[in-house]
Amino acid sequence: MTTSTPSKKTAGENERFTAALSYVWILSLYTLFFHRESSFIRFHSKQGVALFVIESLSFLALIFSPLVIIVCVIASIWGIKEALAGKYWTLPYVGEWIKTKNI
Repeated sequence: MTTSTPSKKTAGENERFTAALSYVWILSLYTLFFHRESSFIRFHSKQGVALFVIESLSFLALIFSPLVIIVCVIASIWGIKEALAGKYWTLPYVGEWIKTKNI
């Protein structure tokens, strides 16, 4: 799991808390739509929405669903930890895909 360095402006406590909320399932949509002014929150919100979509779509493949959900929960916990620390943490594969597609 890669960690990139934060920008020169460090995230404030309120921004870190809101970014951490973006990894909590449906709250990722709230943080994405209502906290657009902060690049730090927007960065974590995009990853939270990606995890939300992956978890939602995992129910289509019932055999792999439990494994996908466990991986997404672990990634969410890690994302919460990094957001609270004020770090820009990129999800493996998914975070890189988000960057390449400029979503």
